[in-house]
Order: sequence, then structure tokens, then C-alpha cells
Amino acid sequence: MPKKMNVVVICCDTLRADVVDHTWKDPVAMPNVDRLRAEGTTFTRAYGDAYPTIPSRRGFYTGRRAFPFQHDIDDRGSVPNLVGWYAIPGEYTTLAETLSANGVLTGLVSDLYHEFKPTMNFTRGFTSYDYIRGQETDRVRSGPLDKVDLKRYMHPDETDFKRHSGYTQYLLNMMDRAGEEEYLPARVFRSAMQWVDDNAKQKPFYLHIESFAPHEFWDPPASFADAYFKKDGVVDYLYPQFFQKRFKFTEDEIARTKALYYGYCTFVDRWIGRFMQKLDEHKLWDDTVVVFTSDHGTELLDVDQFGKSAVRQQDFNTRINMIVRHPDRAFAGQTKDAFAMNIDLAPTVCNLLGVESTEPYDGQDLMPIVEGRAKSKYPHVIAGWSDEVFIRTETHKLSMHSLEPGKRVELYDLAKDPRETENVAAAQPAVVKDLRGKIEAFLGQPLPYKHKHQSRGNRAPGLAQFVQHWSSSNLSS
Repeated sequence: MPKKMNVVVICCDTLRADVVDHTWKDPVAMPNVDRLRAEGTTFTRAYGDAYPTIPSRRGFYTGRRAFPFQHDIDDRGSVPNLVGWYAIPGEYTTLAETLSANGVLTGLVSDLYHEFKPTMNFTRGFTSYDYIRGQETDRVRSGPLDKVDLKRYMHPDETDFKRHSGYTQYLLNMMDRAGEEEYLPARVFRSAMQWVDDNAKQKPFYLHIESFAPHEFWDPPASFADAYFKKDGVVDYLYPQFFQKRFKFTEDEIARTKALYYGYCTFVDRWIGRFMQKLDEHKLWDDTVVVFTSDHGTELLDVDQFGKSAVRQQDFNTRINMIVRHPDRAFAGQTKDAFAMNIDLAPTVCNLLGVESTEPYDGQDLMPIVEGRAKSKYPHVIAGWSDEVFIRTETHKLSMHSLEPGKRVELYDLAKDPRETENVAAAQPAVVKDLRGKIEAFLGQPLPYKHKHQSRGNRAPGLAQFVQHWSSSNLSS
């Protein structure tokens, strides 16, 4: 019987796979993740089965497909409120529950505040979990509003400060932050380091680390962004989506915004390195597998915007990181172009920990592929994002609107156009028909397809409601 391994999973939100594997046009320093790549096996064609954050996590945490969204689960109070954005179904047994029932110590450290909301249940099965508060619009603080300096991060022509309650909430949450160790990625990995200190001798263990960074707000310590671009007087757009549709960015503003993202990636990498030093300290590398992954990427003006979007299903948004660092040096430095998915995590972890799951996993165990004993079970990848769907084959990617299939049809010939810049749907109708047929076969019906889950609307209280009654002069001080 193979030796049981401890498993550590590190998942970084919104981390582009081409930034990690250095196929993106701009070099971004991530030396510690480079070490994992050099010592592990990298899957170059890894995708989620559903997007974005919460649908993707259901696949990671259960090994079951989230797409299509076939559950009608109450989502009252969920923000954002999207098709497919709901809790783990009650009838599913989570990976953590399966491991805990088989004698594995399980831990979760996360600042991904969505999974801790009252409508969610992503902590099921973890022996311990630590929720690091403060990301994005996590409702940690409601004041003092008159101490929030919005102008520092606003476009110079902005006058409507009430529209920026999200900025206000985040800046309130970060108001008393002092020093690098109090930035959110540092807090996440410091907690994970403490978990290792506490539990290194209690084997086997499974530690799942969620870093919401480098998701927006793109807010690294200034020196990390400055290393990529710095110019006096240029605004730091920590969340550029708030402004890009209303104001034209200058070239310097574009460069600085990219620098904020790159700097945040490098900052996250620094703290991954600190965590890896803790594994060194406890001599855990010989019996611990580290899986490094992500949920999706983001657009960096690949087309015309910053930030992810369901209608942009190109690889910059949909390809995910999947690196398996195994103690066996025979697998070091490998790359595999076999299709892999987020739903592969659960069966892979069970195998490594010697646990037999009774769950009907939709994913595959990646270790036989790592070891060269098997090929991927997926002839292609089909995935969904709200009402959008795409299929990715060896040669093409087709993406379209599943509810209104004539609304948007995009086909990319990957051999000729790996960056997915030219829509050739009109020129290759036979390919469109074939790939649409595969999507329809997967769904079990012709398009259009309406998901059972439909968002019920945003009914969560938050700072946005309150600031409408607060003077703009106080918000823009």
C-alpha cells in the first residue's frame, strides 16, 4: 500500500495561470511558487467546472460538478447574487467530512469571506477553521466614516462618492492596519503557519489554505507595486472596475494598475514562501504533498478591461493553476497537457491520504497522470459561468450564452490563435455545430438551457444602504 501523505492545498483567488507559468507578456516575480513548479508537476490545461468563486469552490470541496446549476437552494442575503452562487448541497458529503470520518485531521484557514456568509456551509467537516476577516466588503466595521479617505483612490473627475460604498467598507476594514504582517495575505499565511506549529505531529493531516488575494482590492504594500511601476501623482485604482467604464485611463494609470496586480501577486508569493519555510522547519516535505491551485484568472486589458467577466471565457479568465508537488523527486519539473479540473482535487487528496470515499466523485485522481500511468478521462472540458457556457477541446474553444444561444457565439481556433483573440464562428460553422452538440449532450437537452437555480436578488444589509443617508462631504474627506 502506498505511503499515506499529509496534504496541504493552497488556493489563490484571481491568480492568472499565465502569470504563474510566466507565459504572460510581463514578467511577475513569484519565486516561491516557481519552487513548487520546479519540484512538482504542473497541469497546463486545468480548468474549473464552474465559475466564479463560490461555484468553483463547490467543485474543490466536494469533487462534484457544480455546473449545470441543478439545485434550488435559498440564497437570501447572498452578495453577489448570481446564477449558480449557492451553498454546498446538503446531500453532498464534503471532502473534509470524508477525511475527518477516516481519522484525518483537517484544517481550513481562509480570508475568502464569501464561504463564511450565513447562506454558506463551506466549513463542514473541518476539525478547525480560522476565518480571517476584512476582505473586500466583509462587514467588519461601519465607522468612523469621516475618517475614510476616498479621494486618494478615486479618479480625479469623480464627484459621486456615495456610489463607492464597497471602497468605503474595505478602507474601514483596513483602517488600523500597520506593517506588512497585518496585510490580509500575511494574516492568512501566519495563521496557517501557526496551524502547522500546532498540528505537525498529528498526522495524517489535511490543511486547506484560501488566500483571497490577489483578488481585488489590489492592495499590496506600496513597495511591491512600485517595483513594477511608480510615478508621482498617479492614482492607485485598487478596484479599477469602479472607474474603467466611466473614465478613460491614461497610459500611466494603466501601468500603475497592472503594477498593483503584479505587486499583489509577488506579495502573496512572499508569504507562501514564509509558509514553506515552516514546512522546512518541521521537516514535512518528505511526507507532505502540496497542491497549488486557483479558481480563475482576470483580464489585464487582454481585450479592453480590467477584471473578470462571464462573457470573457478566454484562458486569461478560465484557466486555473494546478501544481502537484509530491515528495517523490521523479515527478519534479514535469508538465502535463492532460485536461485537469477543480473537481479532481477531492479524489486526488483521498488517494494521497489513503482514504476511500463513497462519494460519487465527478473528478479524477490526478496521481496516475502525474506518475505516467494514465491519461485524463476528459476528452474535453465543459464549464459554466452564470448563464454562459464553454467547451474546450484539443483544438478549439466555443463559448456561448446557454439561455439565449444566439445572443453570443464565440469560437477560437487554438492552434492558430492560442491567445483567443479572433472569433472564427462565422468562418467555421461546422465546428460550432459539433461543439454545440457536445454541450447539449452534456446538458441532456438542446439549448436553450435554464438552470434550476436562479438568483433571487440582493437582500443583504450592508454599508451601501447606510451611506445613502450620509453626506458626500464626509465620505470624500
